[in-house]
Amino acid sequence: MSSAPPTSQPIPEMTIDWDVPIVTDDGIALMADVYRPLDEGQYPVLLSYGPYGKGLSFQEAYKPQWDYMVERYPEVAENTSNRFQNWEVVDPEKWVPDGYVCVRVDSRGAGRSPGYLDVWSPREALDLYQSIEWAGVQPWSNGRVGLAGISYYAMNQYQVAALQPPHLFAICPWEGASDFYREFSRHGGILCQFPADWYPRQVKDVQHGVGKRGHVGFDGRLVAGPDTHSEAELNELRADLGADVKSRHLLEEWHLERNPDWAKVQVPMLSSGNWGGHGLHLRGNVEAYVRAASDQKWLEVHGEAHWVDFYTDRGIALQKTFFDHFLKGEDNGWDRRPPVQLRIRQADGSVVDRFEEEWPLGRTVWTRFNLTTLGTLSTQTINTGSIEYDPASEGITFMTRPFERETEVTGPMSARLFIASETEDADLFLVVRLFDPDDREVTFMGALDPNTPLAQGWLRASHRELDPRLTTPYQPHHTHRRSLPLVPGETYEVQVEIWPTSIVVPAGYKLGLTVRGNDYRYEGELTDFAMNFHYANRGIGPFIHDDPDDRPAELFGGKVTIHVGGRTDSHLLVPVIPPRGKD
Repeated sequence: MSSAPPTSQPIPEMTIDWDVPIVTDDGIALMADVYRPLDEGQYPVLLSYGPYGKGLSFQEAYKPQWDYMVERYPEVAENTSNRFQNWEVVDPEKWVPDGYVCVRVDSRGAGRSPGYLDVWSPREALDLYQSIEWAGVQPWSNGRVGLAGISYYAMNQYQVAALQPPHLFAICPWEGASDFYREFSRHGGILCQFPADWYPRQVKDVQHGVGKRGHVGFDGRLVAGPDTHSEAELNELRADLGADVKSRHLLEEWHLERNPDWAKVQVPMLSSGNWGGHGLHLRGNVEAYVRAASDQKWLEVHGEAHWVDFYTDRGIALQKTFFDHFLKGEDNGWDRRPPVQLRIRQADGSVVDRFEEEWPLGRTVWTRFNLTTLGTLSTQTINTGSIEYDPASEGITFMTRPFERETEVTGPMSARLFIASETEDADLFLVVRLFDPDDREVTFMGALDPNTPLAQGWLRASHRELDPRLTTPYQPHHTHRRSLPLVPGETYEVQVEIWPTSIVVPAGYKLGLTVRGNDYRYEGELTDFAMNFHYANRGIGPFIHDDPDDRPAELFGGKVTIHVGGRTDSHLLVPVIPPRGKD
Protein backbone atom coordinates (compact mmCIF):
# COMPACT_ATOMS: atom_id res chain seq x y z
CA MET A 1 0.00 0.00 0.00
CA SER A 2 1.38 3.38 -0.95
CA SER A 3 2.04 5.75 1.95
CA ALA A 4 2.20 8.80 -0.28
CA PRO A 5 -0.21 11.57 0.74
CA PRO A 6 -3.19 12.32 -1.50
CA THR A 7 -2.65 14.88 -4.21
CA SER A 8 -4.97 17.68 -5.24
CA GLN A 9 -5.36 18.86 -8.80
CA PRO A 10 -7.36 21.96 -9.70
CA ILE A 11 -9.08 21.94 -13.09
CA PRO A 12 -11.72 24.32 -14.42
CA GLU A 13 -14.68 24.42 -12.01
CA MET A 14 -13.44 21.73 -9.60
CA THR A 15 -10.62 20.47 -7.43
CA ILE A 16 -9.77 16.77 -7.34
CA ASP A 17 -8.14 15.01 -4.41
CA TRP A 18 -6.72 11.68 -5.58
CA ASP A 19 -6.37 8.62 -3.33
CA VAL A 20 -7.64 10.09 -0.10
CA PRO A 21 -7.44 7.30 2.52
CA ILE A 22 -10.53 6.28 4.49
CA VAL A 23 -9.23 4.15 7.35
CA THR A 24 -11.70 1.50 8.48
CA ASP A 25 -12.13 0.02 11.95
CA ASP A 26 -9.76 -2.89 11.12
CA GLY A 27 -7.03 -0.62 9.77
CA ILE A 28 -7.53 -1.01 6.02
CA ALA A 29 -7.16 2.26 4.09
CA LEU A 30 -9.80 2.47 1.38
CA MET A 31 -8.82 4.86 -1.40
CA ALA A 32 -11.21 7.58 -2.48
CA ASP A 33 -11.13 10.26 -5.15
CA VAL A 34 -12.90 13.47 -4.15
CA TYR A 35 -14.23 15.88 -6.77
CA ARG A 36 -15.27 19.17 -5.16
CA PRO A 37 -16.08 22.79 -6.07
CA LEU A 38 -13.23 25.28 -6.27
CA ASP A 39 -14.90 27.61 -3.80
CA GLU A 40 -14.44 26.76 -0.16
CA GLY A 41 -17.63 25.76 1.55
CA GLN A 42 -19.75 22.90 2.75
CA TYR A 43 -21.60 20.92 0.10
CA PRO A 44 -23.80 17.83 -0.11
CA VAL A 45 -21.95 14.64 -1.02
CA LEU A 46 -22.74 12.02 -3.66
CA LEU A 47 -20.79 8.87 -2.86
CA SER A 48 -20.26 5.56 -4.63
CA TYR A 49 -18.38 2.47 -3.41
CA GLY A 50 -17.61 -0.47 -5.69
CA PRO A 51 -15.11 -2.81 -7.38
CA TYR A 52 -14.82 -1.48 -10.94
CA GLY A 53 -11.80 0.82 -10.50
CA LYS A 54 -12.47 4.49 -9.74
CA GLY A 55 -9.85 5.70 -12.22
CA LEU A 56 -10.79 3.43 -15.12
CA SER A 57 -12.05 5.27 -18.19
CA PHE A 58 -15.59 4.35 -19.26
CA GLN A 59 -14.63 4.92 -22.88
CA GLU A 60 -11.62 2.60 -22.68
CA ALA A 61 -12.97 -0.27 -20.60
CA TYR A 62 -16.56 -0.27 -21.88
CA LYS A 63 -16.18 1.02 -25.41
CA PRO A 64 -19.20 -0.77 -27.01
CA GLN A 65 -21.50 0.55 -24.29
CA TRP A 66 -20.07 4.06 -24.52
CA ASP A 67 -20.34 4.16 -28.32
CA TYR A 68 -23.92 2.87 -28.21
CA MET A 69 -24.90 5.51 -25.67
CA VAL A 70 -23.35 8.60 -27.24
CA GLU A 71 -24.48 7.64 -30.74
CA ARG A 72 -28.12 7.55 -29.61
CA TYR A 73 -27.89 10.21 -26.92
CA PRO A 74 -25.13 12.70 -27.89
CA GLU A 75 -26.22 14.89 -24.96
CA VAL A 76 -24.31 12.51 -22.68
CA ALA A 77 -20.98 13.68 -24.09
CA GLU A 78 -21.95 17.36 -24.21
CA ASN A 79 -21.18 20.05 -21.59
CA THR A 80 -18.37 17.91 -20.16
CA SER A 81 -14.82 17.05 -21.17
CA ASN A 82 -15.65 13.35 -20.48
CA ARG A 83 -12.19 13.06 -18.97
CA PHE A 84 -13.52 11.54 -15.73
CA GLN A 85 -16.24 9.28 -17.09
CA ASN A 86 -16.31 6.08 -15.04
CA TRP A 87 -18.56 3.04 -15.42
CA GLU A 88 -21.97 3.30 -13.73
CA VAL A 89 -21.27 6.35 -11.53
CA VAL A 90 -21.99 10.05 -11.96
CA ASP A 91 -19.88 12.31 -14.14
CA PRO A 92 -18.50 14.90 -11.66
CA GLU A 93 -18.33 17.55 -14.36
CA LYS A 94 -22.15 17.51 -14.48
CA TRP A 95 -22.60 17.61 -10.70
CA VAL A 96 -19.79 19.59 -9.07
CA PRO A 97 -20.69 22.87 -10.86
CA ASP A 98 -24.15 22.54 -9.29
CA GLY A 99 -22.73 22.46 -5.79
CA TYR A 100 -22.05 18.78 -5.08
CA VAL A 101 -18.98 16.91 -3.91
CA CYS A 102 -18.58 13.58 -5.71
CA VAL A 103 -16.69 10.85 -3.85
CA ARG A 104 -15.65 7.59 -5.53
CA VAL A 105 -14.37 4.84 -3.26
CA ASP A 106 -12.63 1.69 -4.48
CA SER A 107 -14.11 -1.19 -2.51
CA ARG A 108 -11.95 -3.42 -0.33
CA GLY A 109 -9.61 -5.55 -2.43
CA ALA A 110 -10.46 -3.75 -5.69
CA GLY A 111 -8.86 -0.94 -7.62
CA ARG A 112 -6.45 0.98 -5.41
CA SER A 113 -7.92 -0.28 -2.10
CA PRO A 114 -6.11 -3.24 -0.48
CA GLY A 115 -7.73 -6.12 1.39
CA TYR A 116 -9.70 -9.30 0.80
CA LEU A 117 -12.16 -9.05 -2.10
CA ASP A 118 -15.59 -10.47 -1.22
CA VAL A 119 -18.36 -8.79 -3.19
CA TRP A 120 -21.51 -7.61 -1.36
CA SER A 121 -20.26 -9.18 1.85
CA PRO A 122 -21.21 -7.82 5.29
CA ARG A 123 -17.66 -6.47 5.52
CA GLU A 124 -18.23 -4.43 2.38
CA ALA A 125 -21.49 -3.05 3.75
CA LEU A 126 -19.65 -1.97 6.90
CA ASP A 127 -16.92 -0.35 4.80
CA LEU A 128 -19.56 1.59 2.91
CA TYR A 129 -21.15 2.65 6.21
CA GLN A 130 -17.78 3.97 7.41
CA SER A 131 -17.13 5.72 4.10
CA ILE A 132 -20.46 7.54 4.43
CA GLU A 133 -19.67 8.58 7.98
CA TRP A 134 -16.21 9.75 6.94
CA ALA A 135 -17.67 11.86 4.12
CA GLY A 136 -20.31 13.31 6.42
CA VAL A 137 -17.77 15.02 8.71
CA GLN A 138 -15.23 16.36 6.20
CA PRO A 139 -14.71 20.15 6.13
CA TRP A 140 -16.17 20.33 2.59
CA SER A 141 -19.31 18.39 3.56
CA ASN A 142 -22.64 19.82 4.74
CA GLY A 143 -23.21 16.58 6.66
CA ARG A 144 -25.68 15.15 4.14
CA VAL A 145 -24.53 12.19 2.05
CA GLY A 146 -26.45 10.59 -0.81
CA LEU A 147 -25.68 7.40 -2.72
CA ALA A 148 -26.00 7.28 -6.51
CA GLY A 149 -24.98 4.72 -9.10
CA ILE A 150 -26.01 1.83 -11.30
CA SER A 151 -26.05 -1.92 -10.66
CA TYR A 152 -23.31 -2.77 -8.14
CA TYR A 153 -23.41 0.83 -6.94
CA ALA A 154 -27.17 0.43 -6.48
CA MET A 155 -27.26 -3.02 -4.88
CA ASN A 156 -25.05 -2.08 -1.94
CA GLN A 157 -27.21 0.98 -1.28
CA TYR A 158 -29.98 -1.26 0.04
CA GLN A 159 -27.49 -3.12 2.25
CA VAL A 160 -25.99 -0.04 3.86
CA ALA A 161 -29.32 1.76 4.18
CA ALA A 162 -30.44 -1.07 6.46
CA LEU A 163 -27.44 -0.28 8.70
CA GLN A 164 -28.78 3.30 9.03
CA PRO A 165 -25.60 5.42 8.95
CA PRO A 166 -26.49 8.79 10.55
CA HIS A 167 -25.08 10.90 7.69
CA LEU A 168 -26.98 9.03 4.97
CA PHE A 169 -29.86 11.26 3.87
CA ALA A 170 -31.00 9.78 0.53
CA ILE A 171 -30.32 6.91 -1.86
CA CYS A 172 -30.97 6.45 -5.58
CA PRO A 173 -30.46 2.78 -6.49
CA TRP A 174 -30.53 2.81 -10.30
CA GLU A 175 -31.19 -0.63 -11.77
CA GLY A 176 -30.09 -2.65 -8.78
CA ALA A 177 -31.02 -6.17 -7.67
CA SER A 178 -31.92 -6.62 -4.02
CA ASP A 179 -32.26 -10.40 -3.51
CA PHE A 180 -28.97 -12.26 -3.80
CA TYR A 181 -30.64 -15.64 -4.29
CA ARG A 182 -33.73 -14.94 -6.42
CA GLU A 183 -32.31 -12.20 -8.64
CA PHE A 184 -28.56 -12.75 -8.81
CA SER A 185 -27.71 -16.40 -8.13
CA ARG A 186 -30.67 -18.62 -9.03
CA HIS A 187 -33.83 -17.77 -10.93
CA GLY A 188 -36.63 -19.80 -9.45
CA GLY A 189 -33.94 -22.07 -8.03
CA ILE A 190 -32.18 -22.56 -11.40
CA LEU A 191 -28.47 -21.64 -11.44
CA CYS A 192 -27.72 -18.52 -13.49
CA GLN A 193 -24.34 -18.40 -15.24
CA PHE A 194 -24.04 -14.63 -15.01
CA PRO A 195 -22.13 -14.42 -11.68
CA ALA A 196 -19.46 -16.84 -12.89
CA ASP A 197 -19.08 -14.84 -16.12
CA TRP A 198 -19.28 -11.34 -14.67
CA TYR A 199 -16.80 -11.79 -11.82
CA PRO A 200 -13.66 -12.58 -13.88
CA ARG A 201 -14.67 -10.21 -16.67
CA GLN A 202 -15.38 -7.08 -14.64
CA VAL A 203 -14.00 -7.55 -11.14
CA LYS A 204 -10.93 -9.81 -11.14
CA ASP A 205 -9.53 -7.69 -13.98
CA VAL A 206 -9.24 -4.71 -11.60
CA GLN A 207 -8.53 -6.56 -8.35
CA HIS A 208 -6.06 -4.70 -6.15
CA GLY A 209 -2.65 -6.12 -6.95
CA VAL A 210 -3.17 -6.67 -10.67
CA GLY A 211 -1.02 -3.55 -10.83
CA LYS A 212 1.17 -3.26 -13.93
CA ARG A 213 -0.72 -6.04 -15.71
CA GLY A 214 -3.85 -3.88 -15.63
CA HIS A 215 -5.05 -0.53 -16.87
CA VAL A 216 -3.60 2.94 -16.45
CA GLY A 217 -6.33 5.30 -15.29
CA PHE A 218 -7.31 8.74 -16.51
CA ASP A 219 -5.44 10.09 -13.45
CA GLY A 220 -2.19 8.56 -14.77
CA ARG A 221 -2.08 5.93 -11.99
CA LEU A 222 -2.41 2.19 -12.16
CA VAL A 223 -6.11 1.44 -11.77
CA ALA A 224 -5.54 -1.75 -9.78
CA GLY A 225 -2.98 -0.37 -7.32
CA PRO A 226 0.72 0.42 -7.22
CA ASP A 227 1.82 -3.15 -6.41
CA THR A 228 1.75 -6.14 -8.75
CA HIS A 229 1.00 -9.51 -7.15
CA SER A 230 1.29 -13.00 -8.60
CA GLU A 231 -1.82 -14.87 -9.69
CA ALA A 232 -1.42 -17.18 -6.70
CA GLU A 233 -1.35 -14.20 -4.34
CA LEU A 234 -4.41 -12.69 -6.01
CA ASN A 235 -6.32 -15.97 -5.67
CA GLU A 236 -5.63 -15.97 -1.94
CA LEU A 237 -6.94 -12.41 -1.65
CA ARG A 238 -10.38 -12.97 -3.15
CA ALA A 239 -13.46 -15.13 -2.71
CA ASP A 240 -14.46 -17.46 -5.54
CA LEU A 241 -17.86 -16.04 -6.40
CA GLY A 242 -18.72 -18.52 -9.13
CA ALA A 243 -18.05 -21.49 -6.85
CA ASP A 244 -19.81 -19.84 -3.92
CA VAL A 245 -22.96 -19.35 -5.97
CA LYS A 246 -22.91 -22.76 -7.63
CA SER A 247 -22.37 -24.73 -4.43
CA ARG A 248 -25.45 -23.28 -2.72
CA HIS A 249 -28.55 -24.86 -4.24
CA LEU A 250 -30.95 -23.62 -1.56
CA LEU A 251 -31.38 -20.27 0.14
CA GLU A 252 -28.77 -20.00 2.92
CA GLU A 253 -27.49 -17.48 5.42
CA TRP A 254 -24.75 -16.64 2.89
CA HIS A 255 -27.43 -15.20 0.62
CA LEU A 256 -29.42 -13.58 3.40
CA GLU A 257 -26.45 -11.66 4.79
CA ARG A 258 -26.18 -9.99 1.38
CA ASN A 259 -29.86 -9.01 1.39
CA PRO A 260 -31.27 -5.90 3.11
CA ASP A 261 -33.56 -5.98 6.11
CA TRP A 262 -36.38 -4.00 4.53
CA ALA A 263 -37.82 -2.98 7.91
CA LYS A 264 -34.61 -1.01 8.53
CA VAL A 265 -34.45 0.71 5.14
CA GLN A 266 -35.99 3.99 6.21
CA VAL A 267 -34.00 6.61 4.30
CA PRO A 268 -35.65 8.59 1.46
CA MET A 269 -35.28 6.55 -1.73
CA LEU A 270 -35.72 6.91 -5.47
CA SER A 271 -35.69 3.38 -6.91
CA SER A 272 -35.19 3.41 -10.67
CA GLY A 273 -35.75 0.21 -12.67
CA ASN A 274 -35.69 -0.95 -16.28
CA TRP A 275 -38.51 -2.87 -18.01
CA GLY A 276 -35.85 -4.80 -19.90
CA GLY A 277 -33.98 -5.83 -16.77
CA HIS A 278 -35.25 -9.41 -16.55
CA GLY A 279 -32.65 -11.72 -15.09
CA LEU A 280 -31.03 -9.25 -12.69
CA HIS A 281 -32.24 -5.80 -11.65
CA LEU A 282 -35.89 -5.04 -12.39
CA ARG A 283 -37.39 -7.20 -9.65
CA GLY A 284 -35.01 -5.65 -7.12
CA ASN A 285 -36.06 -2.09 -7.84
CA VAL A 286 -39.74 -2.94 -7.56
CA GLU A 287 -39.22 -4.99 -4.38
CA ALA A 288 -37.26 -2.11 -2.88
CA TYR A 289 -40.11 0.29 -3.50
CA VAL A 290 -42.80 -2.07 -2.21
CA ARG A 291 -40.99 -3.49 0.82
CA ALA A 292 -38.75 -0.70 2.16
CA ALA A 293 -40.02 0.84 5.40
CA SER A 294 -39.26 4.39 4.26
CA ASP A 295 -42.26 6.69 4.24
CA GLN A 296 -40.52 8.79 1.57
CA LYS A 297 -39.97 6.51 -1.40
CA TRP A 298 -40.49 6.76 -5.14
CA LEU A 299 -40.41 4.28 -8.01
CA GLU A 300 -39.40 5.15 -11.57
CA VAL A 301 -39.25 2.58 -14.38
CA HIS A 302 -37.82 3.25 -17.84
CA GLY A 303 -36.51 1.27 -20.81
CA GLU A 304 -33.38 1.37 -22.98
CA ALA A 305 -29.98 -0.17 -22.29
CA HIS A 306 -28.86 -0.71 -18.71
CA TRP A 307 -26.26 2.08 -18.58
CA VAL A 308 -27.99 4.75 -20.70
CA ASP A 309 -30.80 6.64 -18.97
CA PHE A 310 -28.72 7.36 -15.85
CA TYR A 311 -26.46 9.60 -17.99
CA THR A 312 -29.10 11.29 -20.19
CA ASP A 313 -30.37 14.79 -19.51
CA ARG A 314 -33.69 13.30 -18.40
CA GLY A 315 -32.03 10.91 -15.97
CA ILE A 316 -29.71 13.53 -14.49
CA ALA A 317 -32.57 16.01 -14.07
CA LEU A 318 -34.59 13.38 -12.23
CA GLN A 319 -31.71 12.56 -9.89
CA LYS A 320 -30.85 16.20 -9.26
CA THR A 321 -34.40 17.13 -8.35
CA PHE A 322 -34.47 14.26 -5.86
CA PHE A 323 -31.07 14.99 -4.32
CA ASP A 324 -31.53 18.78 -4.35
CA HIS A 325 -34.57 18.25 -2.13
CA PHE A 326 -33.05 15.84 0.36
CA LEU A 327 -29.38 16.88 0.38
CA LYS A 328 -29.73 20.64 -0.15
CA GLY A 329 -33.12 21.09 1.46
CA GLU A 330 -34.63 22.80 -1.59
CA ASP A 331 -38.40 23.19 -1.72
CA ASN A 332 -38.61 22.12 -5.35
CA GLY A 333 -41.84 20.15 -5.19
CA TRP A 334 -40.26 16.72 -5.03
CA ASP A 335 -42.13 15.85 -1.83
CA ARG A 336 -45.41 16.55 -3.65
CA ARG A 337 -44.50 14.38 -6.60
CA PRO A 338 -46.62 11.25 -7.20
CA PRO A 339 -44.75 8.21 -5.87
CA VAL A 340 -44.65 6.24 -9.15
CA GLN A 341 -43.44 7.38 -12.57
CA LEU A 342 -43.59 4.89 -15.44
CA ARG A 343 -42.42 5.07 -19.03
CA ILE A 344 -45.18 3.03 -20.65
CA ARG A 345 -43.80 1.07 -23.61
CA GLN A 346 -45.43 1.15 -27.02
CA ALA A 347 -45.14 -1.55 -29.67
CA ASP A 348 -43.03 0.74 -31.90
CA GLY A 349 -40.42 1.17 -29.15
CA SER A 350 -41.55 4.63 -28.05
CA VAL A 351 -42.69 5.44 -24.51
CA VAL A 352 -45.34 7.56 -22.81
CA ASP A 353 -44.50 9.04 -19.39
CA ARG A 354 -47.16 8.73 -16.73
CA PHE A 355 -47.44 9.27 -12.97
CA GLU A 356 -49.27 6.81 -10.74
CA GLU A 357 -50.08 6.64 -7.04
CA GLU A 358 -49.15 3.04 -6.20
CA TRP A 359 -47.62 -0.25 -7.35
CA PRO A 360 -49.20 -2.44 -8.59
CA LEU A 361 -51.61 0.08 -10.05
CA GLY A 362 -54.82 0.30 -8.05
CA ARG A 363 -57.11 0.18 -11.09
CA THR A 364 -55.55 -3.04 -12.43
CA VAL A 365 -58.04 -5.53 -13.85
CA TRP A 366 -56.40 -8.87 -13.10
CA THR A 367 -57.32 -10.99 -16.10
CA ARG A 368 -56.97 -14.77 -16.35
CA PHE A 369 -55.96 -16.28 -19.66
CA ASN A 370 -56.52 -20.04 -19.55
CA LEU A 371 -54.13 -22.37 -21.34
CA THR A 372 -55.85 -24.73 -23.78
CA THR A 373 -54.91 -27.96 -25.53
CA LEU A 374 -55.13 -26.06 -28.82
CA GLY A 375 -52.20 -23.85 -27.81
CA THR A 376 -54.33 -20.79 -27.18
CA LEU A 377 -54.87 -18.41 -24.26
CA SER A 378 -58.57 -17.97 -23.55
CA THR A 379 -60.57 -15.87 -21.12
CA GLN A 380 -63.37 -18.43 -21.39
CA THR A 381 -63.97 -21.61 -19.39
CA ILE A 382 -62.31 -24.49 -21.23
CA ASN A 383 -62.52 -28.26 -21.39
CA THR A 384 -60.09 -30.45 -19.50
CA GLY A 385 -57.16 -31.99 -21.32
CA SER A 386 -53.37 -32.05 -21.47
CA ILE A 387 -50.53 -31.06 -23.75
CA GLU A 388 -46.92 -32.30 -23.67
CA TYR A 389 -43.53 -30.88 -24.57
CA ASP A 390 -39.92 -32.00 -24.64
CA PRO A 391 -37.71 -29.76 -22.43
CA ALA A 392 -35.00 -29.85 -25.09
CA SER A 393 -37.39 -28.28 -27.61
CA GLU A 394 -38.77 -24.77 -28.03
CA GLY A 395 -41.67 -25.77 -25.80
CA ILE A 396 -45.26 -24.69 -26.37
CA THR A 397 -46.45 -21.19 -27.18
CA PHE A 398 -50.02 -20.37 -26.13
CA MET A 399 -51.49 -17.40 -28.03
CA THR A 400 -54.38 -15.03 -27.41
CA ARG A 401 -56.80 -14.04 -30.13
CA PRO A 402 -55.89 -10.72 -31.80
CA PHE A 403 -56.81 -7.91 -29.41
CA GLU A 404 -59.92 -6.09 -30.63
CA ARG A 405 -58.81 -2.76 -29.17
CA GLU A 406 -55.64 -1.16 -27.86
CA THR A 407 -54.96 -2.66 -24.42
CA GLU A 408 -52.37 -1.74 -21.83
CA VAL A 409 -50.62 -4.41 -19.77
CA THR A 410 -48.50 -3.00 -16.92
CA GLY A 411 -47.44 -4.73 -13.72
CA PRO A 412 -46.32 -8.08 -12.33
CA MET A 413 -47.63 -11.35 -13.74
CA SER A 414 -47.88 -14.92 -12.55
CA ALA A 415 -48.79 -18.31 -13.93
CA ARG A 416 -50.43 -21.26 -12.25
CA LEU A 417 -49.63 -24.51 -13.98
CA PHE A 418 -50.60 -28.10 -13.32
CA ILE A 419 -47.71 -30.23 -14.54
CA ALA A 420 -46.45 -33.79 -14.54
CA SER A 421 -42.89 -34.78 -15.38
CA GLU A 422 -41.40 -38.05 -16.56
CA THR A 423 -38.54 -37.45 -14.11
CA GLU A 424 -38.20 -36.28 -10.50
CA ASP A 425 -37.90 -32.60 -11.40
CA ALA A 426 -38.53 -30.05 -14.14
CA ASP A 427 -37.17 -26.61 -14.88
CA LEU A 428 -39.85 -24.25 -16.17
CA PHE A 429 -38.93 -21.27 -18.34
CA LEU A 430 -41.89 -18.97 -19.01
CA VAL A 431 -41.71 -16.20 -21.60
CA VAL A 432 -44.41 -13.59 -22.25
CA ARG A 433 -44.21 -12.36 -25.84
CA LEU A 434 -45.83 -9.87 -28.23
CA PHE A 435 -46.75 -10.76 -31.83
CA ASP A 436 -47.85 -8.49 -34.64
CA PRO A 437 -50.83 -9.26 -36.95
CA ASP A 438 -48.51 -11.37 -39.15
CA ASP A 439 -47.41 -13.44 -36.14
CA ARG A 440 -43.93 -11.93 -36.13
CA GLU A 441 -42.54 -11.47 -32.65
CA VAL A 442 -41.94 -7.90 -31.47
CA THR A 443 -38.92 -7.57 -29.18
CA PHE A 444 -37.46 -4.62 -27.28
CA MET A 445 -34.15 -3.13 -26.27
CA GLY A 446 -33.48 -4.73 -22.91
CA ALA A 447 -31.02 -3.78 -20.22
CA LEU A 448 -28.27 -5.91 -21.79
CA ASP A 449 -29.76 -7.40 -24.94
CA PRO A 450 -31.42 -5.64 -27.90
CA ASN A 451 -33.95 -8.41 -28.57
CA THR A 452 -35.74 -9.08 -25.30
CA PRO A 453 -39.29 -10.42 -24.98
CA LEU A 454 -41.90 -8.72 -22.80
CA ALA A 455 -41.26 -10.67 -19.59
CA GLN A 456 -39.77 -13.84 -18.19
CA GLY A 457 -40.22 -16.14 -15.20
CA TRP A 458 -38.50 -19.29 -14.00
CA LEU A 459 -39.14 -22.11 -11.55
CA ARG A 460 -37.52 -25.39 -10.62
CA ALA A 461 -40.55 -27.54 -9.83
CA SER A 462 -38.95 -29.03 -6.73
CA HIS A 463 -38.75 -25.43 -5.37
CA ARG A 464 -42.51 -24.90 -5.66
CA GLU A 465 -43.05 -24.36 -1.91
CA LEU A 466 -44.53 -20.91 -1.24
CA ASP A 467 -44.09 -18.45 1.61
CA PRO A 468 -47.72 -17.60 2.53
CA ARG A 469 -46.67 -14.37 4.25
CA LEU A 470 -45.32 -12.82 1.07
CA THR A 471 -47.24 -14.60 -1.69
CA THR A 472 -49.99 -12.72 -3.53
CA PRO A 473 -52.10 -13.91 -6.50
CA TYR A 474 -49.96 -11.80 -8.84
CA GLN A 475 -46.58 -12.56 -7.21
CA PRO A 476 -45.86 -15.99 -5.76
CA HIS A 477 -42.93 -15.93 -3.34
CA HIS A 478 -41.03 -19.21 -3.07
CA THR A 479 -39.09 -20.14 0.06
CA HIS A 480 -36.24 -21.99 -1.69
CA ARG A 481 -35.48 -23.57 1.68
CA ARG A 482 -35.97 -27.22 0.69
CA SER A 483 -36.24 -29.40 -2.38
CA LEU A 484 -39.45 -31.39 -2.92
CA PRO A 485 -38.82 -33.97 -5.67
CA LEU A 486 -41.65 -34.96 -7.99
CA VAL A 487 -43.07 -38.43 -8.32
CA PRO A 488 -42.80 -39.15 -12.06
CA GLY A 489 -46.19 -39.05 -13.72
CA GLU A 490 -48.02 -37.39 -10.84
CA THR A 491 -49.63 -33.96 -11.27
CA TYR A 492 -48.47 -30.97 -9.23
CA GLU A 493 -49.64 -27.38 -8.98
CA VAL A 494 -46.85 -24.86 -9.39
CA GLN A 495 -47.04 -21.09 -9.31
CA VAL A 496 -44.46 -19.18 -11.32
CA GLU A 497 -43.46 -15.57 -10.67
CA ILE A 498 -43.10 -13.57 -13.88
CA TRP A 499 -41.19 -10.32 -13.51
CA PRO A 500 -43.06 -7.05 -14.23
CA THR A 501 -43.58 -5.59 -17.67
CA SER A 502 -45.31 -2.76 -19.50
CA ILE A 503 -46.71 -2.67 -23.02
CA VAL A 504 -49.62 -1.09 -24.86
CA VAL A 505 -50.83 -3.91 -27.12
CA PRO A 506 -52.19 -2.45 -30.37
CA ALA A 507 -55.42 -3.71 -31.86
CA GLY A 508 -54.73 -6.78 -34.00
CA TYR A 509 -51.66 -7.84 -31.97
CA LYS A 510 -51.46 -10.93 -29.78
CA LEU A 511 -49.87 -11.90 -26.50
CA GLY A 512 -48.13 -15.24 -26.22
CA LEU A 513 -46.95 -17.37 -23.31
CA THR A 514 -44.18 -19.83 -24.08
CA VAL A 515 -43.59 -22.66 -21.61
CA ARG A 516 -40.31 -24.43 -22.26
CA GLY A 517 -37.52 -26.36 -20.54
CA ASN A 518 -34.61 -24.12 -21.56
CA ASP A 519 -33.72 -20.49 -22.15
CA TYR A 520 -35.67 -18.32 -24.60
CA ARG A 521 -33.94 -17.82 -27.92
CA TYR A 522 -34.60 -14.95 -30.34
CA GLU A 523 -34.39 -16.29 -33.89
CA GLY A 524 -34.48 -13.01 -35.82
CA GLU A 525 -31.65 -11.02 -37.35
CA LEU A 526 -29.04 -9.53 -35.04
CA THR A 527 -27.62 -6.01 -35.18
CA ASP A 528 -23.88 -5.33 -35.09
CA PHE A 529 -24.25 -4.34 -31.44
CA ALA A 530 -25.99 -7.60 -30.60
CA MET A 531 -23.26 -9.59 -32.34
CA ASN A 532 -20.32 -7.71 -30.81
CA PHE A 533 -21.41 -6.80 -27.28
CA HIS A 534 -20.09 -9.59 -25.05
CA TYR A 535 -23.17 -9.66 -22.81
CA ALA A 536 -25.72 -9.71 -25.61
CA ASN A 537 -27.21 -13.04 -26.59
CA ARG A 538 -30.32 -14.25 -28.36
CA GLY A 539 -32.75 -12.28 -26.22
CA ILE A 540 -31.65 -13.09 -22.67
CA GLY A 541 -28.30 -11.33 -22.43
CA PRO A 542 -25.86 -13.07 -20.09
CA PHE A 543 -28.58 -14.63 -17.93
CA ILE A 544 -28.10 -18.17 -19.16
CA HIS A 545 -29.10 -21.37 -17.36
CA ASP A 546 -27.22 -24.22 -18.99
CA ASP A 547 -24.78 -25.54 -16.40
CA PRO A 548 -24.78 -29.33 -16.93
CA ASP A 549 -23.99 -29.99 -13.26
CA ASP A 550 -27.01 -28.01 -12.16
CA ARG A 551 -29.32 -29.45 -14.81
CA PRO A 552 -28.39 -33.11 -15.45
CA ALA A 553 -30.48 -34.67 -18.22
CA GLU A 554 -31.53 -37.63 -16.12
CA LEU A 555 -33.27 -35.22 -13.72
CA PHE A 556 -34.44 -32.41 -16.02
CA GLY A 557 -34.66 -34.09 -19.42
CA GLY A 558 -38.01 -35.83 -19.06
CA LYS A 559 -41.06 -34.74 -21.02
CA VAL A 560 -43.46 -32.40 -19.21
CA THR A 561 -47.25 -32.55 -19.43
CA ILE A 562 -49.39 -29.48 -18.76
CA HIS A 563 -52.93 -30.24 -17.61
CA VAL A 564 -55.65 -27.68 -18.37
CA GLY A 565 -59.31 -27.06 -17.60
CA GLY A 566 -61.53 -27.93 -14.64
CA ARG A 567 -59.61 -28.44 -11.41
CA THR A 568 -56.34 -28.18 -13.33
CA ASP A 569 -57.04 -24.71 -14.67
CA SER A 570 -53.55 -23.72 -15.78
CA HIS A 571 -53.57 -20.00 -16.54
CA LEU A 572 -51.62 -16.77 -16.93
CA LEU A 573 -52.64 -13.81 -14.75
CA VAL A 574 -52.25 -10.55 -16.66
CA PRO A 575 -52.47 -6.95 -15.28
CA VAL A 576 -54.74 -5.13 -17.72
CA ILE A 577 -54.84 -1.37 -17.10
CA PRO A 578 -57.99 0.52 -18.12
CA PRO A 579 -57.65 4.21 -18.94
CA ARG A 580 -58.23 6.49 -15.97
CA GLY A 581 -61.91 7.00 -15.33
CA LYS A 582 -62.88 3.74 -17.02
CA ASP A 583 -61.97 1.20 -14.35
